[in-house]
Amino acid sequence: MKYYCIGIKGTGMSTLAQILFDLGHEVSGYDDAKGHKFTQDGLDKRGINIYYGHDHDIDKDTIVTYSVAFKEDHPEMKRVKEMGLTIKPYGEIMGEVVSEFSTIGVSGTHGKTSTSSIIRHILEDTVGCNYFIGAGDGMATRDNEYYVVESDEFNRHFLYYKPRYSIITNVECEHMEIYKDIDDIRETFEKFANQTKKLVIANGDNEEIRKINFKTKVMFYGFNEDNDIVIKNLKLKSEYSKFDLYINKELIGTFEIPLYGKHMVMNTAAAIAMCNYINIDIEDIKTSLTSFQNAKRRFEVTNIKDTVIVDDYAHHPTEIRVTLEAAHQRYPDRKIVVVFRPNTFSRTKDFTEEFIDSLQVADKVYMTEILANREKQEDYPNVTSHLIADKIPNCEMVEEETIEKLEKEKGNIVVFMGCADNSHLIEGFKSLLK
Repeated sequence: MKYYCIGIKGTGMSTLAQILFDLGHEVSGYDDAKGHKFTQDGLDKRGINIYYGHDHDIDKDTIVTYSVAFKEDHPEMKRVKEMGLTIKPYGEIMGEVVSEFSTIGVSGTHGKTSTSSIIRHILEDTVGCNYFIGAGDGMATRDNEYYVVESDEFNRHFLYYKPRYSIITNVECEHMEIYKDIDDIRETFEKFANQTKKLVIANGDNEEIRKINFKTKVMFYGFNEDNDIVIKNLKLKSEYSKFDLYINKELIGTFEIPLYGKHMVMNTAAAIAMCNYINIDIEDIKTSLTSFQNAKRRFEVTNIKDTVIVDDYAHHPTEIRVTLEAAHQRYPDRKIVVVFRPNTFSRTKDFTEEFIDSLQVADKVYMTEILANREKQEDYPNVTSHLIADKIPNCEMVEEETIEKLEKEKGNIVVFMGCADNSHLIEGFKSLLK
């Protein structure tokens, strides 16, 4: 079949395009962003054509899918509609693809990408797997039994999936432009859980998850003793994190991981439990974990002389807090500086106070103005980054053209955060260092 992906450089759309290509389909796409983005690396590797204009031919039998950032009035959306092409949401197409495999759906407000990536790494080292991970990374072959799918709650996309196994890492307020309230979010996760055919592994330390009425078999994990899967004897060192894992009160092993922060220990525990359930040998899991490297833009470290640059996708207050805490764990005697690019006016408005609190886990804060590719400033009057920045002592605003402000942070740990692409900011800072 032939597929045309509008917004093909978006993390989810890029991944879907790569998967469709790997399964033998013809794939091409369109994007507004002409500059290089990390999400296109896999597209370029496969030779998938990316168009930036509106005059190229598209065959009549092509199925079109699109990013939600592209509205109906976008010229390329209008063009494919006028051509009479079949148009489907990307979640619907992905649901069709993964239904052919033993799918492991990884969901949650935070931690989806890291948990999916850990499972993928273990399975690739052992039995093999396909994967759909929202860091612009995907692969599929019909030779593999398992399909690891990051299952996103945004726009309720994950309700297209009916996995054999699933994980719920946590349930919190997020995407409040989509959901009415926390009850609406939890009820949507409940639908996803109960579409799971065989087993749900869920964070039992999370209050909202404990309210879910599970109809599918569930095993709870966490630090609390009332879980089925319990993390004990945690040691957070600057070189590693180490813990014991018990399942149904039986010690299954002691694990040492090259990851930082309690949140990454939780993600790893969920991944271990899932792989153990599908009969991956515990010793093989231990061996695999020692060589795990986190996904793109998940605490991705670059060293330039005595300065450490960290690129991280964190964009929700909870994610920011735990990532900065992880930075303090890894670099306990260094100054932690955060450069945060907020994404969407709605999230900035909904979580203003939470952003103020979480960003101050760093020793110094810089912020850019809000980047919002799916919202308009006029719909959110008076919502700017200054709602946050003005409440944080000594916070400074920075943009690409004023990147020289960061010159005084040479020799520190500088963490660039946000779900929008920070590559231009980072490259500007690297130029200062060099």
